[in-house]
Amino acid sequence: MISLSRAIAVAMVHGPQAGLTQLSLISQDPRLADHHRLHAVRAHMLELAGENASAAAAYRAAARITTSLPERRYLQARASAM
Repeated sequence: MISLSRAIAVAMVHGPQAGLTQLSLISQDPRLADHHRLHAVRAHMLELAGENASAAAAYRAAARITTSLPERRYLQARASAM
């Protein structure tokens, strides 16, 4: 999760594309590759980058794998908003 937080910080300072680059490196770690938070953060960065179709797909991917019903609802709502 520290790596994920770092990618968020990079995106806040250098923009969403820089954050997405960091996320692509993080996604190679099998411990995080299928974590819903990785997909949710990717979705948000894609949304900030104006890539709405890709953002919606990433929000839906995150919603499918979270075990939290409130998070699932939130992520599905974000996907629908795209």
